[in-house]
Amino acid sequence: MRVRSLLLALALCAAAAPALAQDGAASVPQVSAPASAGAAMDVMGIKKYLLGPGDQLDLRVFNEPQFNGVLQVNDEGNVEVPFVDQPIPARCRTDREIKGDIVAALAKFLNKPQVSLRVTEMRSRPPAVVFGAVRSPSRVQMQRRARLLELLATSGGVTEAAGGDIQIFHTEPLMCPEPGDEDARPLASLVSDDPTQLPYEVYSITDLKLGKEEANPMIRPGDIVIVQEAKPVYLVGAVVSPQGLYIREGSLQLLQAIAMVGGLRKEAKASEVIIHRRKGRTGEVERVLVNFSDIRKQKAQDIALQPYDVIEVPDGSGGVKGKLNDYLKAIIGGSVMTLGQSIPTRVLY
Repeated sequence: MRVRSLLLALALCAAAAPALAQDGAASVPQVSAPASAGAAMDVMGIKKYLLGPGDQLDLRVFNEPQFNGVLQVNDEGNVEVPFVDQPIPARCRTDREIKGDIVAALAKFLNKPQVSLRVTEMRSRPPAVVFGAVRSPSRVQMQRRARLLELLATSGGVTEAAGGDIQIFHTEPLMCPEPGDEDARPLASLVSDDPTQLPYEVYSITDLKLGKEEANPMIRPGDIVIVQEAKPVYLVGAVVSPQGLYIREGSLQLLQAIAMVGGLRKEAKASEVIIHRRKGRTGEVERVLVNFSDIRKQKAQDIALQPYDVIEVPDGSGGVKGKLNDYLKAIIGGSVMTLGQSIPTRVLY
């Protein structure tokens, strides 16, 4: 009898355990890992996707399987429905708009047709590519309209190496223009007579940061967005913080560049600063000897630096060659690593 009572009590506890677990889950807050941005975007779905050539839709008609199948938007921007004489326009329209036309067309054969239509594949919009002086070069699959600023944000923003310009190459014609698309005004546009040359536009990073509407164009699918890198100069030797600097808008003077790296160290030979400068396209390097002491005392004119100048400040011993070579090798190695990284694909829903 005692054994039977014990078994009965155990059975009741087992039956009550799920209810207790549910009550506990309701009363005790659960701590979970935060959802990723990609998962959050997936939940949002795609709104008002405008169809184009190559997109596919799945058509289902209730109790009428002869109409069922895959519809593909052809090069003329139409879809063809079985047994319907006239093609239905689909370019730059949503699936809901097309569904209304299909229902109207099938009403000639069926009494109140019940139609289901959904987009299954989106092939009409090639990804835009963003690279150059951005933190995360990306291929952006644009399933909705987006402007330049949003694509740069998706790519992590511009880096400190960014210059003043952004080039946008158009590889595809504008498919579904809307009012306001032409509000942006590039600094320059190039349309070449050579068919091998892609047309491109130039926009200002400074204007974009200031929120100017004319600097924030609508990006087309297939666009190539290049954030131009500023041209570097390198300061090595007896300076407080040897490093590379960037020549952005305007010019960079020698006095300003040395101040930006903290100035000269005590042992620096300021009267024998050497600028290693490339000559034209030949790649030959010339050595320009500069008396920086005279520049500081305003006895000599300051020097405007040129892209890829290497400013070598020798110390009292006059030796900095080893450090110079090591520094330039490190710069080259870092550039190769950056160019060798793969470009991930992101999706704008």
